[in-house]
Amino acid sequence: MSMSAAEYFRAKLECEIDVMDVADATPGSLVVVDTRRQSSWDHGHIPGAVHIPTAQIPALAADVIPAGSQVVVYSWGPGCNGSTLAALAFAELGYSVREMIGGIEYWIRNGLPVETPAGVVQTEPDALVTAHPA
Repeated sequence: MSMSAAEYFRAKLECEIDVMDVADATPGSLVVVDTRRQSSWDHGHIPGAVHIPTAQIPALAADVIPAGSQVVVYSWGPGCNGSTLAALAFAELGYSVREMIGGIEYWIRNGLPVETPAGVVQTEPDALVTAHPA
C-alpha cells in the first residue's frame, strides 16, 4: 500500500523542525542534541545543546535525556545524514524526536548564536537564507 503525497509530506513535517522554530521555541520546551563528533562540538555548537554523538545515543540517552522530553537533533547540514541516523536512534528508544533541517550550517547562516571556545558568537545573517528581517 503506497502513501499519498499529502500523507508523505504531513508525516515528514511531523519529523522535522526548522532552525527558526527551534530558535523561537519556548525555553526548556525542547532538548536540543548535537549529534556530531567531539571535535565538531568543541569547534562550536548551539548554546544549551546537549552533546551525544550518534553512535553513543543507545548507551547514553536514558542517562542524559529525561523520558517524555521533546528531542531535537542536529548535525552539520543538509549534506549530512547524521541527524537522520540520530533521530532514528532516539525514535527506536521511544523518544519524541524531530530532526532540525539545515543543521548547524543553517543555524549559523541565519545569524543565530554559536557557543565556541572563545564564547558565544553570532555572525551576520546570510540574506539569501535568513528568516530574520533585515
